[in-house]
Formats: sequence, C-alpha cells, structure tokens
Amino acid sequence: MINELSSSFSYMLGLEPFLFILIGTVSGIVIGAIPGLNGAMLVALTLPLTYGWEPLHAIAMLVGQYVGSISGGLVSATLLNIPGSPSSMMTTLDAAPMAQKGRPLRALQLGIIASFVGGLVSWLALVFLSPPLAKIALKFGPHEYFALVLAALMLISSLSEGSMLKALMSACIGMIVALPGLDTITAQPRMTFGFPQMMAGFNLLAVLLGIFAVTQLLTDAGRELRQADRIRLDIKESFVSMADISRQGFNLLRSSLIGTWIGILPGVGGSVGSIVSYVTAKNMSGTPENFGKGCDEGVVASEAANNATVGGALIPMITMGIPGSIIDVILIAALTLHNIRPGPLLFQNNADIVYGFMSTLMIANILMLVVMLFGIRFLARLIDVPSKYLVPVLLVLCVVGAFAVNNRVFDVWVMFAFGLLGIGFRWLKLPIAPFVIGFILTPIAETNFRTALILSRNDLLDFLTRPVTAVLLAISVLILFLPLFRKAKPGKS
Repeated sequence: MINELSSSFSYMLGLEPFLFILIGTVSGIVIGAIPGLNGAMLVALTLPLTYGWEPLHAIAMLVGQYVGSISGGLVSATLLNIPGSPSSMMTTLDAAPMAQKGRPLRALQLGIIASFVGGLVSWLALVFLSPPLAKIALKFGPHEYFALVLAALMLISSLSEGSMLKALMSACIGMIVALPGLDTITAQPRMTFGFPQMMAGFNLLAVLLGIFAVTQLLTDAGRELRQADRIRLDIKESFVSMADISRQGFNLLRSSLIGTWIGILPGVGGSVGSIVSYVTAKNMSGTPENFGKGCDEGVVASEAANNATVGGALIPMITMGIPGSIIDVILIAALTLHNIRPGPLLFQNNADIVYGFMSTLMIANILMLVVMLFGIRFLARLIDVPSKYLVPVLLVLCVVGAFAVNNRVFDVWVMFAFGLLGIGFRWLKLPIAPFVIGFILTPIAETNFRTALILSRNDLLDFLTRPVTAVLLAISVLILFLPLFRKAKPGKS
C-alpha cells in the first residue's frame, strides 16, 4: 500500500494534476465563503465539465472543491454570523461573537488550523480503514448488499434533520423517481409514460443540478447581504500562537475523531458531526458557560469535526459504493461518467483511483491551509459579492451542464423540474439528503434484491439464514421503530 500511495502522490504532485487540485480547492473556498452558495452546488456544476477528462484529473478537481467548500464556510460564519455552508452552523455560535469582540482574525485562524487537523486525522482513517473494509465487503453477496443499502437508508432517515417520518417520505420519493426506465433484470421499459427519452430514466446529472444548484439559486435569487452586519479585519490583530494551538490539542483530536466517525455513517454529513463535536466539547469543558460567547474551544470543535467528515465520508463510498455525504453522491456520479463503479472491486480493478482519492485529499487539505491562512483578507471581501450578479451566471452554467451530457433539451426541463421539486421540499421542510441518496441507492438495492431472490428461488427466508444479512435487517427494523419506543416510554413522575 505504501508504494501505491507514494506513486499516487508523485503523480498528483505533477504540474497538471496539481493545478486541478489547486483550482478545485481555491474555487471551493471561494464558493464556501459566499453565503447562499455551497459545495454540493459547485461540485454538481463542475461535474459535466469533467466528462472528457482523465478520471484522476476529475477526482483532483472535485475532491479539491469538496475540501475547500467545507472550510470556506468559516469566513461568512465569522464575519457575517451566517454559515457559508450547513456544516459551519455551529461555528457561528463562537466565531461570530469572537469577531464582534474585536478578534475576527483569531477566530478565522483557529478555524483554519482546526480544519486542517480534522482533515489530517480523517485522511489517516481513510488510508488505514479503507483496505480492510473493502476486503470485508468483497465477501458480500446480493443478500448482504441489499440489507446494507436498506440499513443505510434507514440510518440516513433517522439522522436527518426534522422528523424521521418526513425523512422516510423524502427517501421514498427518491426511490420512486429512480424507477422509470428499463427494468434492471428484464430490460423491459417501465414508467416511461410514452416518452422515449425516459428509456434510460431521469438523467443523474440533470437531477443533481436541479435539486442542488437550481433549488439553491432560485431560493437565493434577489437576496442581498446586509453590509452593516459585516465585520472588518484588523490588520494589527495578533496571530494565534503555538501555545494557543497546544492548549486545544485534546479538543482537536477528540473533535477530529468524532467528525471522522460520523462521516463514515452514510448520508449524515458535516452538520451533524459539528453539532455532536460541539456539544461534546461543551459537556467536557471546565468552563461550559463560555460557549456561545466567543471561546476558542467552540470554534475548534466545530471546524475540526466538519472537515474530518470529508475523509470519513469517502470511506463507505470507496469501499462499498454507499455515499457518506451529499457531495459523495456527486462523486459517485463522476466515477459513473467515467465507467468506474465505486465499491469493494475498486481496489482490484481501479487501484489508481482509490489512491488518487487518498493523495488528493491530503494535498487539498495542505493547500486549503496555505491558501486560507495567507488569503484571509482577500477571502473576507468575497462576502460583498451581490447575489444578483451570481445567480444569472450560475443558472446559465446549469443549463449548459444539463444539456451538454446528452445534447437533449429534455434534460434541461428535467433539471428545472427537480429544481422546483427541491423548492417544494424546502417549503414542506422535507430533507433533501434522503431523497438524493434514495434515488442513487434504489437501483443498487433493487438489482441485489431481485438477484438474491433468483439465487434463492424466491425464498424470502433465505435473507434470515445468512448471519450478516439478518443482523443488517435487524438493525434496519430497530432504527425504524426506535422513535416509537422512545414515545412509548412512560414520562418521569
């Protein structure tokens, strides 16, 4: 493994791949720093551009954007008290008060360094956990894969924001949307409604652009930032010292491990990781009353965790083909565009891709650290960009991206339809993550379920006689009924 990883680093540090990582990281930071824009939208917009690229170049660009966008959200969270990305939500609780007390540079530096440490810890987890997990996953048959996907969907629904019922509704809608097209076993058309364009189902890129980019752009159209709320950086403010960093050593490690572990859980994402890490840091702090008032611990806990989820989320994607976060869904789409299927066979069939992810993640984190530390004052000016100039340009890019893959206007209409669906989801307060992951995982679940039935001659009991399958199904049932058990508990007298 060391030789393969070393070779991957050597390749990725070459001029062309390195430029892709640099452009991706910087563009991610820029988009992450602008309120209303997010990494998922940026990666979805970039996806069609990578169609004719070398797969490793596509990985370099998209993973760089992934890392940069998560870290960039720190800027507006600190200077505007507006999270630039959902994962920066908890950062606002202490970074903004610290900035309002005249220490914005300190808040930004603490957040940047914590983000780098979180990325480093999750990179180590990715390198050392992925190979053994892939070997375990290689032993999975169709029964186990179906049960694994079902457990992932249940877990995603249970951990999504809001009620589990709404999350399940969202996942079910995603599953229904994945059904039109050719039957996965018999290759017969189904639910095409007379449209020949529907023979291949809804185009994945059009759906992703619609649900992420168009929804976000239409929601934020015309929204302006309140300039009065902006905090200016003081060039005379002192930098964070090594003593400050060393005092946060245990907090950094703990928060990074929490973020990595939560990132591994399918579909959970950085926002949950930062919440859990922040609450843990507060509960274990000797001065919990300082949290929410501009304390170092709060900024470090949130930023270390949300960046650590990036590497953690890549682990289930690479080893089992199950997205660990929303952006991982788009990364799966990118691999699919290049005829590469993530999963346990990726280590055997496309080892260069696996180690490309690993080396790119490390390089992107180093670039993020350097670019953000030396470009803080420039990044602070990004929050002045009016949305009325950005929205039209980005909408045009969405249209071009949706049209370019198949040269069909139909896909553009599909994109706008799913954009409106995303707005409906927001209005009804339905989480989007279960919908998207349901849409991605349904074909995998259906194919494995029906293959398992063919192998067992339609004997459903065969699912219960396999230990791994039975355990995963039991976990799914437990997750489904856990909220009911909680409600059934008698109240304290």
